[in-house]
Amino acid sequence: MNIYIRKKRWKRWLILSAIIIVCISLWFTNILVKKIAKEERKKVQLWADAIQKKANLVKYTEELFKKLESQERKRIKLWADANKMLITANYSEDLTFYTKIISDNTTIPVILTDKDDNITATKNVDFSTDTVKILQGDLKKEFSVYEPIIINYYGNLKIYLYYKDSKLLIELRDVLNNLIKSFISGVVRNSASVPVIITDSTKTKVIAFGNIDSLKIKEASYIKKTISDMSYQNKPIDIELANYGKSYIFYKSSYVLKQLRYYPYIQFLIIGIFMLVAYLLFSTARSSEQSQVWTGMAKETAHQLGTPLSSLIAWVELLKLKGVDKKTTQEMEKDVKRLEVITERFSKIGSEPKLRNENIVKVLYNSIEYLKSRTSKRINYIINLPEDNELLVPLNTHLFEWVIENLCKNAVDAMSGKGKININIIEKDKILYIDVSDTGKGVPKSKYKTIFNPGYTSKSRGWGLGLSLSERIIQNYHSGKIFVKNSILNKGTTFRIVLKK
Repeated sequence: MNIYIRKKRWKRWLILSAIIIVCISLWFTNILVKKIAKEERKKVQLWADAIQKKANLVKYTEELFKKLESQERKRIKLWADANKMLITANYSEDLTFYTKIISDNTTIPVILTDKDDNITATKNVDFSTDTVKILQGDLKKEFSVYEPIIINYYGNLKIYLYYKDSKLLIELRDVLNNLIKSFISGVVRNSASVPVIITDSTKTKVIAFGNIDSLKIKEASYIKKTISDMSYQNKPIDIELANYGKSYIFYKSSYVLKQLRYYPYIQFLIIGIFMLVAYLLFSTARSSEQSQVWTGMAKETAHQLGTPLSSLIAWVELLKLKGVDKKTTQEMEKDVKRLEVITERFSKIGSEPKLRNENIVKVLYNSIEYLKSRTSKRINYIINLPEDNELLVPLNTHLFEWVIENLCKNAVDAMSGKGKININIIEKDKILYIDVSDTGKGVPKSKYKTIFNPGYTSKSRGWGLGLSLSERIIQNYHSGKIFVKNSILNKGTTFRIVLKK
């Protein structure tokens, strides 16, 4: 099996193996991500349940607090009624019950005033009526949280009863406020690893947040975008909060989960870059090694040809002296000169070629003329420009002729010794195109590049070096290009050479 076919199969198997490894890695990572995301959801749900229970406790405490306020209001009204009865009662009435009601109030601060705010009596206050005689300023503000109770007696005479929350109720309120504060701070503490936002029922007003930049959270556009991203990633959790009613907990994946999700792609990218760099380095090293091998073989070939070539020149001269047919010796001299050209070609491989401005039309005609006498008479060679035209191109004549000979010989083999070879020269600005076309069996599109690889050949006999050498001569020595322009199976192939004028 051809080495390049095997190489292509190896590449396919390697690519397929790499794809399988990538797919397995992505599949496994995806499973891990889903598991971690599920665990995060459970943790957030557990945290949300705890928040909900805490919120229920706050709500219950608040309701209890309101009930206590209502009870204190009723007690004060009862106390006020007892005072009124004491003031308006007859001397014969039993006032024990009313005095007991008044004396039982040991917790609710109370101030009695007349219509001019002059203090007439106090109960459970922390100041003396000797120093404070009028209810005014901060003291009046403190006792005016609730509407005063008016006590009417003896016609139009009125007493105003001011009161405020008992110490017990104030302590309960402080506990409630601390509970609400601890609830809000708990949101931040418990969401240390997962970014969280709690909103009201409109999903626009932020009640609390955690693990989010406190400066950015003030921007309306940022809040809208973040909530949208969070709801896209995870379904929001709804809870009931005191003072807010139905609320929503929005959250998104933790930083660790994001890293894990993108880690395989980053890993594959790094591995890919590493493999690409390694491939380029090895490819360059291999190419350099191949060039050295080519150069060594070419120079050794030139060296080996030198000795028998010198002998052949001497033998031709000897045959001339012996009177051998002149036509025979002339043909032998042509072949000897041809060997000299071939030797020179091999000796130039690996050396810096000297390019001179040559008439490429003449070079092409000379190459074809030599080939005509050494290929089948059924091959028709056609050059689209007359021989007297002149197109100067920087060339190394010996090496360029080698390229044309390789292309034509391959064309002759492809046509099985019968057909037509067209050479078209196209001049454009500073570029010259040379198209060498044949009427052979063609080249499959998949082999357009492969045929230039060293050792590739479709023939049963041959080294597969002609096109590889041609590519090196055109690209490395003439800074040009050579490629298959087009090919149709069983109809022919066109090779294009691109040179600078």
